Amino acid sequence: MKIKFRSWIAVCQTLTMELSKNMPTETQLLKNKISEILYWPKRIDWINVIFLIALPVWAAYQALYTPLRLNTFLLSVFFYSFTGISVTAGYHRLWSHTSYSASWPLRLTFALGGAAAFQHSIRWWATKHRAHHRFTDTSKDPYAAHLGFWHAHMGWLVFKQDQKMIGRVNVYDLDQDRIVMWQHKYLLPLQLLLGYMLPISIAHYCWNDIRGGLIYASVLRIFLAHQATFFVNSLAHYIGDKPFDDRHTPCDSLITALFTFGEGYHNFHHTFPNDFRNAIEWWQYDPCKWLISGWKSAGLAWDLKSFQYGEIEKRRVQQARKMLDKRAGVLDWGVPIETLPVIEWSEFLRLAKDEGRSLVVIAGVVHDVEEFLDEHPGGKFFVKSAIGKDATATFNGGVYSHSLTATNLLATMRVAVIRGGGEVESFK
Repeated sequence: MKIKFRSWIAVCQTLTMELSKNMPTETQLLKNKISEILYWPKRIDWINVIFLIALPVWAAYQALYTPLRLNTFLLSVFFYSFTGISVTAGYHRLWSHTSYSASWPLRLTFALGGAAAFQHSIRWWATKHRAHHRFTDTSKDPYAAHLGFWHAHMGWLVFKQDQKMIGRVNVYDLDQDRIVMWQHKYLLPLQLLLGYMLPISIAHYCWNDIRGGLIYASVLRIFLAHQATFFVNSLAHYIGDKPFDDRHTPCDSLITALFTFGEGYHNFHHTFPNDFRNAIEWWQYDPCKWLISGWKSAGLAWDLKSFQYGEIEKRRVQQARKMLDKRAGVLDWGVPIETLPVIEWSEFLRLAKDEGRSLVVIAGVVHDVEEFLDEHPGGKFFVKSAIGKDATATFNGGVYSHSLTATNLLATMRVAVIRGGGEVESFK
């Protein structure tokens, strides 16, 4: 016995020594902490930080000393609208979701406008967006809203992502598109030429406002266009309603739609992604929907995809029913009839007459109305007159046809079920 005990002690000592070897010392913990601090800057995409944050901050400061002229303001609005629509109608609805087909002049216009928007190439943008739809709110979603508002808005661009973690999608159709690949190949010169040099040159040579062209029509205009797109990834996943599907974060919001050219009806869009519309009602704000319909009339667009009205209504009804079931689940509907004890008619009479309980039978169910006697709108008399009796006919119109509210209230008083539903001669 002593030998076994000593062997057990030896084993414990060996395990303790092995564990102590593997446990990090204070020096090792300090080194690990320093390594984490030193590695943190390497996680930042400094190029994106410069263009997305630093440059706009500089431009905002310069704007304090640069008057905004009317012509420059109108030029900024034009470029903001042109580039924004190119991203929304082109990058998003045409190439990411193939929700319609477009002629080559229109596609080329979108490619140029998208380059001026400084939102990378069509191929890059559509690849990320298709991954977002396929893997919404998962670790494979490039701008997953469930990781926080900041991550969905800009964090996924400010911090480098592990590309192996991003979900893979098929972009073969984009690789076969000559305009897409041409823009992807010559993206940087197109961005500089159309995003900066063109608006600056127009402002400079037309009304001698080179600083305004740089500050307002270029840097700040690009910044605002970026924020509008980023809000679709962030704000549209946080505020609004979910009339079609609440399993994921996308929401329908007029607020988001107002400054994203109609992209705010995001719950509908994620439920029916290849519909060329983001808003199905004619009165809902979706200028790209109206533009695409106009381009179809002009022969510039065709094959507009839209889900059938009945299929859309199915999802709306299913979601509404789901929400109603959630609300109903927290309400008191009374004890379920199938769980109530079953008693004989004679037992009901004994409880009501011999023990003096205020029991009434309605539709084969025994109800205890003791606490309701003083609250009955018609007075105690009518309720007391039904105690120990079957008051089904009286309740359902014999004396007064009670409302559904009364029926719901009655259900909360259920205590038992009569075998056979009432007084049955054969049970006696």
